[in-house]
Amino acid sequence: MKKIYLFLCLLIAAGCTQAQTLGANTGIPPYHILTTDSVYVTPANLKKNKPVMVIYFQPDCGHCQHLMYDLKPQLKNLQDVQIVMITFVTQIKAIQVFQRDFDLAKYHNIIIGTEGYTYLVQKYYQIKNTPYIAIYNRNGKLSQAYPMVPKIPVLMAALKKV
Repeated sequence: MKKIYLFLCLLIAAGCTQAQTLGANTGIPPYHILTTDSVYVTPANLKKNKPVMVIYFQPDCGHCQHLMYDLKPQLKNLQDVQIVMITFVTQIKAIQVFQRDFDLAKYHNIIIGTEGYTYLVQKYYQIKNTPYIAIYNRNGKLSQAYPMVPKIPVLMAALKKV
């Protein structure tokens, strides 16, 4: 009886571990964000058969701002990539200032907004630092994730592969 109990405990523990590791690898997180236009968007709003880059950021994060300074000259080359920028910061004004500072509103492939206090995306990726970047292929499968800021040529090469 003890052996059966021990076996069941190990089976349950293995199942829980598998569930945690699969979550971040199965697809685009089920986000629900409020954009700077006061509209809620979800992955259902994304266009089909297009690659997606999710950037989890903070408007006042120096690394996030540096990423955008470096990425901005390349944005014209990323028109076929849907870029979803998500933050937990709830002050829409701070997000709007970030959007204005980097002139992101003119790029129709960029969605920027807050997940608020749900921290769903942050938990999904188990984010410890910002910015966090995840790249998905045309089928919505994770292609590459960057918990630390990569060099722009590395990021661009990864985006060309999807």
